[in-house]
Amino acid sequence: MPPGETRSPAAPAVAASPHAVARWCAAQGWPVHPLAPGRKTPAANCRVCREQKHDVKSCPCLPAGRACHGFHAATTDTQVIDAWWSTTPSAGVGIACGPAGLVVVDVDAHPAPVPDRNRLLPGIAIPESVNLTGLASGFDTLALLAAYRRQPDPAHDETTLRVRTPSGGLHIWYQNPHPEVRLRCSTGSSPKVALAWQVDIRAEGGYIIAPTTRTSQGRYEPQGPARTPAPMPEWLYAELVRTGHVIAPPPPRRPPAPASRSGVRRRPVAAQRLLEPLLQAVEQCASAPEGTGFTEKLNRAAYTAGGLAAAGHVDRDTVRENLLHVANQARPWQGARNEQITDDGLAAGSARPFHPEGRP
Repeated sequence: MPPGETRSPAAPAVAASPHAVARWCAAQGWPVHPLAPGRKTPAANCRVCREQKHDVKSCPCLPAGRACHGFHAATTDTQVIDAWWSTTPSAGVGIACGPAGLVVVDVDAHPAPVPDRNRLLPGIAIPESVNLTGLASGFDTLALLAAYRRQPDPAHDETTLRVRTPSGGLHIWYQNPHPEVRLRCSTGSSPKVALAWQVDIRAEGGYIIAPTTRTSQGRYEPQGPARTPAPMPEWLYAELVRTGHVIAPPPPRRPPAPASRSGVRRRPVAAQRLLEPLLQAVEQCASAPEGTGFTEKLNRAAYTAGGLAAAGHVDRDTVRENLLHVANQARPWQGARNEQITDDGLAAGSARPFHPEGRP
């Protein structure tokens, strides 16, 4: 081995314990967290975290090394990992994708009605002349996307780690080729941000199940020769950018602008007249902790703001800050979720620029 070169530890053997798998993943620089034994969901929170709503970022369980809040607790600290898997040896292994620099293409093969052809590849019109007979799963839509771009099908990419799931799907693991850019998770059925029907994306704000993990449905089996992820092909990364998977960076801190009665920055009159009642509806959700339609109201406000920003009527960073301000006043215990709803709505709205009636 040349001087200064390092080599990743060998992949865990087929019969490796979950503890050994967790240790191996941590050695790759991938923060891990325990999954409930036999399941693909995170280990349960402690009693206090289950019973009290609070902001995950300020939860004292995380710095204390407790396995609360799923991927938010993920770590590469071997002492913490040893303690977790010594307590629960049968716990599966989850990996926090964002901190690990991973973007995983999750191809589903679940039986489901095939949607209209215009919903198979968001943003790509599939002519009636294209015969879709036999299309039934994410394997087909991913292959179709690759064919449209004249690129190899990622499901057959033997240069990168691929893992067969117990349900017959496939996880295609990649490194984020541009780690300075944060990419969001998505589901293939989403009408807002999606790569293809029945093709999910696991990235920032999500986790992936480590190879060889066993659940009650079966084992996550590595496929092909590769045991580590390769950088995502640029064409596929470009598709994620095109379909709205880029998370906007936090807005730069600036001196506060004049505020309206609700604390919302002033905007051009027509845009303000359109946004103000939507923001007020979100603000009023503070009156009750649930049952107010908060998510729908915040999403609608963010979608509208995204359209206005795309048309040049409001500044996107400023309006995002305003949305998060009212959202965090109404639901202060779920800051991360407020951010995700807001960014999803802005991304979806920005694809449809519009001008308010009666603009100055």
